[in-house]
Amino acid sequence: MSRKLLFHLNCLEHGGAERVVSNLANRFHREGYEVVIAVEWIGEIEYPIDEGIKHIVVGPRESDEKKSRLNRYFMRVKRLRECIEEEKPDIVIAFAHLAVYRALMATYRMDIPCLISIRTDPIGHYDGLRDKILIPLLFPKAAGCVFQTVGQRDFFPKYLQEKSRIILNPLNEKYIGVEPPKERRKVVVQSGRLVGFKFQHMLIDAFMKVHEKHPDWSLELYGADTFDGTKEVLEERIDRYKAHDFIHLMGDSTCLEKVLNDGGLYAFSSEWEGLPNALLEAMALGLPIVSTDCPCGGPATLITNGVDGLLVKNRDTDALADGILKLVEDRELAEELGKNARKIADRAHPDIVFKQWADYIEDLVAKKA
Repeated sequence: MSRKLLFHLNCLEHGGAERVVSNLANRFHREGYEVVIAVEWIGEIEYPIDEGIKHIVVGPRESDEKKSRLNRYFMRVKRLRECIEEEKPDIVIAFAHLAVYRALMATYRMDIPCLISIRTDPIGHYDGLRDKILIPLLFPKAAGCVFQTVGQRDFFPKYLQEKSRIILNPLNEKYIGVEPPKERRKVVVQSGRLVGFKFQHMLIDAFMKVHEKHPDWSLELYGADTFDGTKEVLEERIDRYKAHDFIHLMGDSTCLEKVLNDGGLYAFSSEWEGLPNALLEAMALGLPIVSTDCPCGGPATLITNGVDGLLVKNRDTDALADGILKLVEDRELAEELGKNARKIADRAHPDIVFKQWADYIEDLVAKKA
């Protein structure tokens, strides 16, 4: 039976949740579902969605600027509810923090199930005063919840855990089955937005320790500037170390499956994550990987330490440097880890992830009916 799905999130501009929503929306649409994406605003550079997917803005308007903050918030909920009433989806699927609350409010006393999805580390994001008020009020009304990791799930009340599923992010197919390089460059690579929590500054510090022992190795950081000051922090560090010849900010790239593929190893330095797409993609390419074992367990969900990658202590420059040095100096181990990392496609293949989402959605709609 064909279903009508309505996804709600802030926008489709570059980010992990946004990438997953665009991928899922496109796949559901190609499988014959009717798909609506209701967003708060249109971003400057958004993930592409297929023609035929309805893309609706339900966020603030110019006329709302003079209203109080509280009034603006309830106007957002009201417009989302009006959108849901007009579109009449079989289910509403909300991604990310504030969008989850808006969707649960908007579907209150409506005969439409609301499936929510947690996409980040709950500690620091779902433990504020507002959350302590809204979670007991709204989360019991959720039809279900998709988590990415056990660590995310276990933070929340039992009633939510019991009606939840853990589903990995779907891999983009362009990262699956890419031919291994004939020869790897002596370069450590990383991909991801230049943003504070990804701790790229720590990676630069760690790499300097590597470069002291192996001056023929370099570091390449791929990712767009988020304009939060991180790029300037990284540039200052590169200046201070006089490292322009061997540490490079490469900017954003739409062909990471090509530019990363022959890297000597991939280093992941985040201090927290949900389930990092960048790490998934690096594993699918077969890159030898060193990653921080950061909360809420995203890297540990993907990597078995010593089997398909190395997990090192979080926020520890020396541990990260030691992990990189281990793979720089033991290339046989590095290649073995990279070979095993490719098997992540067996768990995160888009066909598998789509079926898990589709089965869960069907279960929730059937229960509501």
